[in-house]
Amino acid sequence: MGLAVLHSRGLAGMDAPPVTVEVHLANGLPNFTIVGLPEAEVKESKDRVRAALQNAHYEFPARRITVNLAPADLPKESGRFDLPIALGILAASGQIPSDQLSSYEFAGELALTGELRPVRGALAMTLKACRDGRAFVLPQNSASEAALVQNAAIYPAATLLEVCAHLAGQQLLARHTVEPESGFRHYPDFSEVKGQAQAKRALEIAAAGNHSVLMSGPPGTGKSMLAARFSGILPEMTDDEALESAAIASLTGGFRLEHWKRRPYRAPHHTASGVALVGGGSNPRPGEISLAHHGVLFLDELPEFSRSVLEVLREPLESGRITISRAARQEDFPARFQLIAAMNPCPCGYLGHHNAKCRCTPDQVARYRSRISGPLLDRIDLQIEVPALPESELTAAANGESSAVIRIRVENARQRQMQRQNQPNAQLSTKEIEAYCTTDAAGEALLKQAITRLDLSARAYHRILKVGRTIADIAGADGISAAHIAEAVQYRRFDKNS
Repeated sequence: MGLAVLHSRGLAGMDAPPVTVEVHLANGLPNFTIVGLPEAEVKESKDRVRAALQNAHYEFPARRITVNLAPADLPKESGRFDLPIALGILAASGQIPSDQLSSYEFAGELALTGELRPVRGALAMTLKACRDGRAFVLPQNSASEAALVQNAAIYPAATLLEVCAHLAGQQLLARHTVEPESGFRHYPDFSEVKGQAQAKRALEIAAAGNHSVLMSGPPGTGKSMLAARFSGILPEMTDDEALESAAIASLTGGFRLEHWKRRPYRAPHHTASGVALVGGGSNPRPGEISLAHHGVLFLDELPEFSRSVLEVLREPLESGRITISRAARQEDFPARFQLIAAMNPCPCGYLGHHNAKCRCTPDQVARYRSRISGPLLDRIDLQIEVPALPESELTAAANGESSAVIRIRVENARQRQMQRQNQPNAQLSTKEIEAYCTTDAAGEALLKQAITRLDLSARAYHRILKVGRTIADIAGADGISAAHIAEAVQYRRFDKNS
């Protein structure tokens, strides 16, 4: 009888719990059994492993083979366990030495030819493996993202034969290192957008303080263009932010090395379901709001989204996290995104347009706007109008500020916030607002008038203070003045219309 024990990793949300792969060969009728709560993809590995071993010219033991994936209560999914299962069979049958197995963790899907195919979640698995002090053997196409983890020992392999030769000491695998491209990532430029000075100013404030924005205006006024260029004025990602963002993308298999330190930009269609937006499934995976972590979530035609879908945004907008609960599992995903939303002012889209061709009744306009609930609207910091451009601006050459110029002001304002409170203004708690967002007497009087006239909620009041704090930071002011409060109040357009 033979026994081999190897180490691998599962996936449970953002976590990558260790999985011990135990392979036991016993006398009896030939049989191949996998236990330990395997799902369909893992059960199918029996046929892939058998074909891969035979095509690599190894002997597949005609014995009773039992593979145990421990812990038994953790669901095992995907083909990542193909490689450790195949190596376990070879080690248990004495075809490869087993003395080095405990120093490594293995993950990889096997082709029938013995080639290794990439696995999703390589970055998340490597983060945990590195902390446990073991090297990781991975397919070549998964190695670059895994090597982004500092001090991680990554050994990429193209085939099962290469891994076996490494373990046998015949031809060692080379440790993989990666040097991501440095420098600021290229985004579409703000200078390409004609006019819309007020909208650009609002987006600059949003970028500086990490605030959410709702843009309302007729079709073709540049809302989508502005949103697509918003990432280009955000501060450059830190290493920790980039690693978190890459780890989430890795869970879906969507990370690319050329996207390292590039702000995510997600723009789901308005037919997206709630599960697509927040994540889910029997084995919960991240949704659009988590894939936009440390980046931008753009929701175009906001009222066209299902009301129930929009309501799921309320919790992550406040907490920056989303908890997905299922009958037997509960997973947390980060969701610290910046919401940029766009909508038309009425069903036909031309309310307030200078061509005066809107024929929508007040009731139709009210019903259209009521598709966005008051509690969700209350959580959006800046609500602005993006009007149609006059003919003179539309036909003139675009000559606005570039994204690089705006980004300098944004970075300076963000640096002031980090030095003062170590977080962007939008994330300040109630107690921190009282400490850092005090205004002068004139500003206080203006706020009281706004509360009375606009019937502001406590949340809207706090958000005006936070936006005012950001405006002051852009101006380089230590305190919040009445002018800063006045500008912050004017960005609550829908409060005025309610």
